[in-house]
Amino acid sequence: MNGRLRIDGAGKSALDTARSRLLVGGGLIAAAFLAVGLRLVDVSVIETPEQTRTTSLRTVAGPMKTGRAEIVDRNGVLLATSLGTASLYANPQKVPDAAVAARRLIGVLPERSEAELTALLSSDKTFVWVERNLTPREQYEVNRLGIPGLDFQEEDRRVYPNGPLAAHTLGFTNIDNVGLAGIEQSFDESLKTRRDPLTLSLDIRVQQVLRHELATQIDKFGAIGGGGIVLDVTTGEVVAMVSLPDFDPNAPAGADEEERFNRMTLGVYELGSVFKIFNHAMALESGVATLASSYDATKPIRIGRFTISDYHAEKRWLTLPEIFTHSSNIGSAKMALDVGGTAQKKFLSDLGLLRRTSIELPEQGAPMYPSTWREVNTMTIAFGHGIAVSPLHLATAVAATVNGGILHPPTLIRRAPGAAIPGTRVLSATTSQQMRQLLRLVVADGTGRNAEAPGYFVGGKTGTAEKQVNGRYKRKALISSFVAAFPIHAPRYVVLALLDEPKGIKETYGYATGGWTAAPVVSRVIARAAPLLGLAPVDKDAPEIINALAGTGVAALEQRRRRVASN
Repeated sequence: MNGRLRIDGAGKSALDTARSRLLVGGGLIAAAFLAVGLRLVDVSVIETPEQTRTTSLRTVAGPMKTGRAEIVDRNGVLLATSLGTASLYANPQKVPDAAVAARRLIGVLPERSEAELTALLSSDKTFVWVERNLTPREQYEVNRLGIPGLDFQEEDRRVYPNGPLAAHTLGFTNIDNVGLAGIEQSFDESLKTRRDPLTLSLDIRVQQVLRHELATQIDKFGAIGGGGIVLDVTTGEVVAMVSLPDFDPNAPAGADEEERFNRMTLGVYELGSVFKIFNHAMALESGVATLASSYDATKPIRIGRFTISDYHAEKRWLTLPEIFTHSSNIGSAKMALDVGGTAQKKFLSDLGLLRRTSIELPEQGAPMYPSTWREVNTMTIAFGHGIAVSPLHLATAVAATVNGGILHPPTLIRRAPGAAIPGTRVLSATTSQQMRQLLRLVVADGTGRNAEAPGYFVGGKTGTAEKQVNGRYKRKALISSFVAAFPIHAPRYVVLALLDEPKGIKETYGYATGGWTAAPVVSRVIARAAPLLGLAPVDKDAPEIINALAGTGVAALEQRRRRVASN
């Protein structure tokens, strides 16, 4: 009995010991699983991407910021995004033979020189970049080499899916994702921190139409460049803006200065007769003239060493509408003198033509105008000489002239539906209506016939000016432009086309003026873009259109044209 009890006592002691060991072991395993679980939560939920990077790289190069908000057009089409890539770096202290490593690397990176890589891999540093933003294939091939001391760092590369299509607006970043031009520069800090995409006012479909038509015409007339703008007159939103030549923002280093130059915002030009839009609006708004007024344009004006003459002289008295449709410099100059230089300067300033625009781009040119506003300046500025502005200045001021008289600051950011639209009244609604009638006359029976887009009722004005080279006007070096609004009885959009140094061709009888070169671009852009923008063709016989044309002879002209067409 005692022996049996002793055996039972020994067994009980062994069981207690085993039980204790199991509890301790189980506790250790549970603790280990808990630690792993906490670490997983820490990594996947709490830690930022920067904290999960390799400790050695973080010590050498500091935390690397990844991610940059996308940029999209007004319809959500992707314009700029960031893609993860691998960048190759090395610790030269761990590379056993720099020369051998370099010789093997150039098999994968043939654009690099063996001497350059040898020097890099034999430096006394502990961290050097070897190649940034490798392709997946390049990363795979480098990894296969198995060279000690080399490793990869995850980074983001900025990518522009549409290539050069909106290059001057978007701009580009450097290899470290810092914005260096365009929207990328203007919104650099915002793009680094925001989570939602930055929505632009651009419609990439209209952008493509505008670029294609401009490129076709530039090639046709042998121009050195050009550009265009489509602007919403009710909001100031830039729907399309093109400057040619352009560049690929995915590889900006390959672009030269001419390709990076934004002619629409940074370039300032004497734009010629398109300024007669503002001269007529000024005369009507000030009350010094009416649509029934007339001026003597029988002979040129001589003032000092200057002579002001008409390109196609009528050599007679001209009414205000005739001065506009025949683009008379003489009549325009006399109108401006009646208003006066002081009032003229204030009027142009109110239209925003004497200061930089508010567009969200760093590339902006300042208008150029006389420091002393003399009588001769008042006359020449009336027809667009002696003052230089950017094409965006022109489009913005024309929008205010036709939209009822409200100047909306131009913007590349889509305005939120229902949001208040900033604007300042610069013209009366009456003057604005009269200017719409005059603009229609130019297309219906003036120098802008080639801008007509059947069904879309275009109104506009031609502009042709000689460029200044080394302080002197250069004959045959023209800035030819056409600016239009449509539908002109109730404008929604302004369309501007400009060609830089077009050459006359046989088809245009040797002419390279705005009516021959730029007006057809406007016509084709309107015909192609209007349906994309939701605008249906209009009926010229509709009562609202007939009423809108009353008072300038446009209605009678339209009716006569219809009768001729029907016969």
